[in-house]
Amino acid sequence: MTLANHFQGTGRRKTSVARVRLVPGTGLRLVNGVDLDRYFSRITLSRQAIGPLTAGNLVEKYDIHATVHGGGHAGQAGAISLGVARALQVADPTLRGLLGKEGYLTRDARMKERKKYGQAGARKRFQFSKR
Repeated sequence: MTLANHFQGTGRRKTSVARVRLVPGTGLRLVNGVDLDRYFSRITLSRQAIGPLTAGNLVEKYDIHATVHGGGHAGQAGAISLGVARALQVADPTLRGLLGKEGYLTRDARMKERKKYGQAGARKRFQFSKR
């Protein structure tokens, strides 16, 4: 499906990566070919994913087509949110101030800390014994 008038944005959160395409339309929201509300089991995750559209009062103006992989549902919702915000910024540069103030353009850099050698985990140590 080739669309001439669409805007793209990529979002990342933890180990999730979302490719988001915004198309002027009626408010259709698809994630991996499934309706957004059906894809996310919790309504809070659905709201988080479309947060940038809600902040700009553009929910019914754009259709969302997102492809997301990796991580869990919470990370995927955050990745979609960042992707939507970046695509909106391309669509309408005047929204940058609003999206930035609301915190939608900030990449959440928190990642899982790696396990270190000689240890049981990232922070956990092996049990100490004096003998």
